[in-house]
Amino acid sequence: MAGTVPSEDDEFDWEGDLPLKYPQKDLVIYEMHVRGFTKHESSNTKFPGTYLGVVEKLDHLKELGVNCLELMPCHEFNELEYYGHNSAQGDYRVNFWGYSTINYFSPMIRYSSAGIRNCGQDGINEIKFLIKEAHKRGIEVIMDVVFNHTAEGNENGPIISFRGVDNSMYYMLAPKGEFYNYSGCGNTFNCNHPVVRQFIVDCLRYWVTEMHVDGFRFDLASIMTRSSSLWDGANVFGAPIEGDLLTTGTPLSSPPLIDLISNDPILCGVKLIAEAWDAGGLYQVGTFPHWGIWSEWNGKYRDTVRLFIKGTDGFAGAFAECLCGSPNLYQGGGRKPWHSINFVCAHDGFTLADLVTYNNKNNLSNGEDNNDGENHNNSWNCGQEGEFVSTSVKKLRKRQMRNFFLSLMVSQGVPMIYMGDEYGHTKGGNNNTYCHDNYHNYFQWDKKEESSSDFFRFCRLMTKFRQECESLGLADFPTSERLQWHGHFPGKPDWSETSRFVACTMVDSVKGEIYIAFNMSHLPFTVTLPERPGYKWEPLVDTSKPTPYDFLTPDLPGRDIAIQQYAQFLDANMYPMLSYSSIILLRIPDENL
Repeated sequence: MAGTVPSEDDEFDWEGDLPLKYPQKDLVIYEMHVRGFTKHESSNTKFPGTYLGVVEKLDHLKELGVNCLELMPCHEFNELEYYGHNSAQGDYRVNFWGYSTINYFSPMIRYSSAGIRNCGQDGINEIKFLIKEAHKRGIEVIMDVVFNHTAEGNENGPIISFRGVDNSMYYMLAPKGEFYNYSGCGNTFNCNHPVVRQFIVDCLRYWVTEMHVDGFRFDLASIMTRSSSLWDGANVFGAPIEGDLLTTGTPLSSPPLIDLISNDPILCGVKLIAEAWDAGGLYQVGTFPHWGIWSEWNGKYRDTVRLFIKGTDGFAGAFAECLCGSPNLYQGGGRKPWHSINFVCAHDGFTLADLVTYNNKNNLSNGEDNNDGENHNNSWNCGQEGEFVSTSVKKLRKRQMRNFFLSLMVSQGVPMIYMGDEYGHTKGGNNNTYCHDNYHNYFQWDKKEESSSDFFRFCRLMTKFRQECESLGLADFPTSERLQWHGHFPGKPDWSETSRFVACTMVDSVKGEIYIAFNMSHLPFTVTLPERPGYKWEPLVDTSKPTPYDFLTPDLPGRDIAIQQYAQFLDANMYPMLSYSSIILLRIPDENL
């Protein structure tokens, strides 16, 4: 389609829809691929793989406790960028993830059940319907946007739009016309050129005002902080700046585009999340220009938590920082814990199940001889590689998955869950499934049902627990008045190089007080609990226990017996912890006094 002219008949009934405007500290984010969420035959949706399919399954997110949906790219993109027969898989490679934008103002029409009917207008109304229905269920919608590059490739790529309009303005070019490639995808959008940055702001405003989205996650956002081609003060600010000798791509401390977005009267009121790195080596986690409102995908949180949970020496202190919302990264710049988007897994990399199943990536099905994808995954297979292993290894893997999810939910900051991790989705060890429109990337609803009384139960109960606690989503970093650190003995934390144990108590206005401990040693031991006169500690979560005793809900049959088994320890103010396990205890009045 060359374009459409809207008519009066195209009016969409928003039914009074208004933005939810949740405080960011209260969010639980769910990263989702629209097509992958319902394309599997077990979804039993009327319109699988579409915006309407997602609407049919929104109650799943509600059950899980999610209140913010982050949609992987839904701008019209080039699905056929890598198209070709994949002999390794016996099917065809496509651009499934969608990080290759063609049109920033159009929703992906092939995610619509209506297709190009009514010149695509019906498809636009479908994504509006998804956003409206999400809001009705108390779920915000954030869009993953790709302003770092487009689908036009390098100097040998196709001419679709920007290259034909003004190649040297929209892209970072070298003097002889070659494309700078800070994105790793052939070209780099010239974000800080005055015309380009206004285009980006116009686009973001459109999605907020016309489509009612609640915010954006910016892919490879560090590119938006680089100086544009033909950079000079007169070009950017309207007047020369003394000593301004910046070359193309130099990182800027006050990038004009970030400045413009941050101070825009519409955009400054929505969620703005930066992936604070790019493929050119610029890594800005903790230092992204923020104007007090930008948060970041905290890649350092992901790496630290993975290393500590798998039992690596030397990370106890760094893990404790993660639990506090990474003040080492954000406090100095005047930001808060909620500026950290915490995640263990995302679309790019291992799933949670694969993180505990594979030491090495297994990307042969991509048809690139296993040369693609990240080699440093900080994963651990728990003793045996792959899915066909002994029962003891399987048990340890389930324990580790619970440990990861628990650490995510008790950390200050904003937790983000990757689609499918709540039931243990596997991609067979493939950590770069960008080209697969198949089971690798499809949410398998039959597996979710199998897991509903097991890992999915644990996840939804942990999410609910986080939202019930006043102390697990703080507006500021915890101080000693609220937080106390412990070791094997109360008040004696061990921050040594060989420590694999971290414990703390949190004062909570709802729960009273919470004791959280992580034993990532290969050895079990009995921990001594802090004494609280007139009170005793009661078990709530123990990741070493089989379901349903890993999370003791009040209505659980046999709950009293399960607690009674620990009576002799708890009476002595102690608790036995297995290797690679984590616990949550609650302080309750001692009725025996």
